Amino acid sequence: MSIEQARLFIERIKSDAVFRERVTEIDQPPARLAYIQSEGFQCSEKEINEVACELSDEDLDTATGGWSFLTLNTTF
Repeated sequence: MSIEQARLFIERIKSDAVFRERVTEIDQPPARLAYIQSEGFQCSEKEINEVACELSDEDLDTATGGWSFLTLNTTF
């Protein structure tokens, strides 16, 4: 897995509204991660969360609208 892949995923979710909507529609974290990986991003939940923690509050809100990428009960 890769931190760089997690960064690429974050950039895509920030810039691609359709992709972001598809990801956020998936309720279960394991299914969400499986979808992310099926889109070619070979990264783990830990790596995505690590990269998300590096974002400013403004960037994070842009990327997620307050939604947590993988965990349903955690916000960054």
